[in-house]
Amino acid sequence: MDDIQHQQMGYDRAATMFAPDGHILQVEYAEKTIRLGSSSIGIVFDKGVLILSDRRQRDILVVESSANKIHEIDDHIICVSAGISSDARVLIEKARVIAQQHRVTYDSAPTTEAVVREISDIKQQFTQYGGARPFGVSMMFAGINGDEVLYTTDITGNYLKYNANAIGENDEAIKTLLREKYTKGLSKKKAVELALEIFKEVQRDNFSVENFDAGILEEGKITKVSGRKLEDFD
Repeated sequence: MDDIQHQQMGYDRAATMFAPDGHILQVEYAEKTIRLGSSSIGIVFDKGVLILSDRRQRDILVVESSANKIHEIDDHIICVSAGISSDARVLIEKARVIAQQHRVTYDSAPTTEAVVREISDIKQQFTQYGGARPFGVSMMFAGINGDEVLYTTDITGNYLKYNANAIGENDEAIKTLLREKYTKGLSKKKAVELALEIFKEVQRDNFSVENFDAGILEEGKITKVSGRKLEDFD
């Protein structure tokens, strides 16, 4: 009811306009867009990080590999998104440029947090300037810089570090299960099994392992695994 009233009064016309209750409605609309996107789970395991993503691409005419949402940012950072894919593509390309600029400037690999912070700054700027809308995408970054790390950045430009997290459709249900089932020090195999188990519990009859892609960071390398190969993963 409040949203309808606010719309009628025009408080959702720009990202620069606050509603009387302190909300920025354009930002809240963008947050709803994220929950229409396909789901991904990130898990920090012993000596590595896993991202498991639901491709949600069931059209036989589409080449499956083109729908993979797990992207390499640097040789020690990967990223997955939920929301508007074209918005994510712009930010992913920006993250890659940030990583390469850091290497050229400092002759060293950028930390995952440094990349996430700059992307978050860009997202925040689009919540306060007129003539543009917020990026309709949430992004999860996994990286290894000595320690294994997992960060998530939201619409507003906030970011946090996690042991395990989920973005996209049914994210709250997935996070509830992660809180119940996740333990520190999981093996790589157990992390993959846990992520698949949670997706199976949430999706029920719609679950098929064929729809999932995994990106795994460990020992200085990035590995991608898809479909049935996930069930036999060591």
